[in-house]
Amino acid sequence: MAVMNMQHPLAFTFGILGNIISFMVYLAPVPTFIRILRKKSTEDFQSLPYIVALFSSMLWLYYAMLKNDEILLVTINSFGCVIETIYIAIYIAYATRESRVSTIKLLVSMNMGLFSLIILLTHFLASGSTRVKALGWLCVAFSVCVFAAPLNIVKQIIRTKSVEFMPFTLSFFLTLSAVVWFAYGLFIKDMCVALPNILGFVLGLLQMLLYGIYRNAEKKKMPAENLKSIVILSTLGASEVYPVDAQPDVSAAEHDQTEESKENEKSTDASHDDLQSNECAV
Repeated sequence: MAVMNMQHPLAFTFGILGNIISFMVYLAPVPTFIRILRKKSTEDFQSLPYIVALFSSMLWLYYAMLKNDEILLVTINSFGCVIETIYIAIYIAYATRESRVSTIKLLVSMNMGLFSLIILLTHFLASGSTRVKALGWLCVAFSVCVFAAPLNIVKQIIRTKSVEFMPFTLSFFLTLSAVVWFAYGLFIKDMCVALPNILGFVLGLLQMLLYGIYRNAEKKKMPAENLKSIVILSTLGASEVYPVDAQPDVSAAEHDQTEESKENEKSTDASHDDLQSNECAV
């Protein structure tokens, strides 16, 4: 590690900064789980984002450990494994029986079965630097697949003309995270770390651009079942997906109720006037 820092004096700085930003991003779902603990229900939240995030952290942690000199990637992805495991444990504890069973099945098949298969294949079919390169490009491929997740929110923002389900602060920190990890990857000459964050940076800029375009636009109503299924991307040394605890627009709902009440009052008054007219005619 000391040799790496001497060869790349800025790498350690970017790595520390990346760890700090990524640490905050990993904690982004905490309000969601506080809500789950209070209500003792997972409501409509899905477990897939956390399972994918755990798998991503495990994959990048394995890659960092094989390289032997990537302590900064080891630290942040170790934290990621711990925090995502806690999230999943809470989810399983309060999920419905059906959701609990599907979550456990997915957890066993992906985070145990698939990950074990990757370890076995890379161990027996490759060795030395070849093993590290193969695993690195596997991490890149997985990250690119995960990066397709934000396309959902991009489509939904354009359709609804609403950015209330895409916090600007989170998008900003995700973009900043991509820049920092890209720089870190360049300084240590590791394209497997740098390349995925190019796409993350582009998608982060797109999210912020959409925020600027639609933040004051007239909003379209969204079905209630879609309010908690929004996914936002996290661009770390590893890639993550996080659901946003989206709430209905309360002010808009109150406005609609007020308008409906006014309409009801008008129809009631009109009926009363008609009744009075009929009485006068009699």
